[in-house]
Amino acid sequence: MSWQLRWQHRAFYSQLMRLDKPIGIYLLLWPTWWALWLAAEGIPSFSMWLVFTLGVILMRSAGCVINDYADRKVDGQVERTKNRPLATGAVTAREALQLFVLLLVLAASLLLFLNRATQLLALVAVLLASCYPFMKRYTHLPQVVLGAAYSWGIPMAFMAYQGEIPGYAWALYLANLCWTVAYDTYYALVDRPDDLQIGVKSTAILFGAFALPIIAVLQLIFLSLLSWIGWQLLLGWPYYLAIVATLPAFAYQHWLAYNSRQGAFKAFLHNHYVGLIIFIGLFVSFAQQSQG
Repeated sequence: MSWQLRWQHRAFYSQLMRLDKPIGIYLLLWPTWWALWLAAEGIPSFSMWLVFTLGVILMRSAGCVINDYADRKVDGQVERTKNRPLATGAVTAREALQLFVLLLVLAASLLLFLNRATQLLALVAVLLASCYPFMKRYTHLPQVVLGAAYSWGIPMAFMAYQGEIPGYAWALYLANLCWTVAYDTYYALVDRPDDLQIGVKSTAILFGAFALPIIAVLQLIFLSLLSWIGWQLLLGWPYYLAIVATLPAFAYQHWLAYNSRQGAFKAFLHNHYVGLIIFIGLFVSFAQQSQG
């Protein structure tokens, strides 16, 4: 098949990239925007915002494609994923790989607008996005690899803006990694019975009966690191109010996950609002500083 993707398959390609389910874009976008606002010490330029936003959409889409390619032989055995395009045969493995490469090329074109150091960091993002889908076969910690991938926009944003990665940027990276492992463990709880049957590994299986308490610990580490960053940068009260507001949000997630597997999936989806709340706190805090 030529590089020109078949137009009649556009709906299947959209599903393969999960454009019909944008939650992953949101969860990747919020920490990237946190980093952009912090690195710019206020509102970033429109051009930089656009490059990173488009990069998030393209890389998340590429990650979904390679994930489904890696899981094409097992997705049909899992209730939640049995209707994915590769599992049903609506898209071939070759077409999926072509789409993956095309998305990477488009994402790489955005690097032309960034400095050399940030371009080199982007290579790590590609490596993490490419290897994550295969980790569940070898380790019970694929969620940690996902956290590393979903957090990589943070050091890239600081390198693009400041030409270096300060210590508090790495603290933000670690905070987001903990948050990602927490919410993706909710996601893994949904598939745990199926994963145990087919031999796929996850933190939900590793944590076992302690999954929810460990998620709570990861969420507290996340909030503690965010608080430390705010203290270091002398951020205003709206930022701390946002952090406090996430506490009942996290409590609500635990209540959802405690009740059922479907509740765990709802808890995963709910993290979009956590990312939004933190961003609003940052945005208002910097707006308040600029007026002062």
